[in-house]
Amino acid sequence: MHCIIIEDQPPAQRILKKYIEDMGSLQLKATFTDAVQAMEFLKTEPIDLIFLDIHLPKISGIDLLKTMPQLPPVILTTAYPDYALESYEFNVVDYLLKPFSFQRFVKAISKVPAKDSGKNQSETAKSPSPNRSEIFIKSGYEHIRVLVDDIIYIKSDADYSEIFLPGKKHLSSEPLRKWLEVLDSYRFTRVHKSYIVNTSMIARVMGNQLTMTNQEIIPIGRAFKDDFAEKFLH
Repeated sequence: MHCIIIEDQPPAQRILKKYIEDMGSLQLKATFTDAVQAMEFLKTEPIDLIFLDIHLPKISGIDLLKTMPQLPPVILTTAYPDYALESYEFNVVDYLLKPFSFQRFVKAISKVPAKDSGKNQSETAKSPSPNRSEIFIKSGYEHIRVLVDDIIYIKSDADYSEIFLPGKKHLSSEPLRKWLEVLDSYRFTRVHKSYIVNTSMIARVMGNQLTMTNQEIIPIGRAFKDDFAEKFLH
């Protein structure tokens, strides 16, 4: 994969360059100290992955994500945990909190979607695009249109699932695992064997519980706690 670094701190640049070199499967094409330079480069050069710091001169990493929504996959590298939940609204691959180990770096790389993954057209058509704004829920003999932004969480109900929206819910004849395949995995995350949550709908986290924007409490399962904390609670 061809990658670039957007990072203004030389020590952080050196660590990333070393990790990239050690990976073998990555080829560093350029390093930039600010996002403006990188934006010009990206207009003409095909890149597969961006390592992006959040606190940058001129334009922040978050502002770059807002300005260029069609960026290649992005791994955020930052010393500040405050933007973790916000960053996942932009479909970032992972959020690396400095200082991070090579093992954590490798884990982030493993989440990058493979190039030319070999899917045929029909398989690709079933996969959601990063900007997918709506889905159709199969409920009995009908399909109900739902805005993805409105989904608060999804709860497993045996071989069915319940999709919770503000002020209402829909019973779907699809199992929970179906929604793991259909919804954007960087925005919708599984926190319990019975729950998938929209990370942008999390109001607060306390202990092993999430309070959603509709004030409902969602448990964080033991098997999912470490992964959730690693992504969002640094």
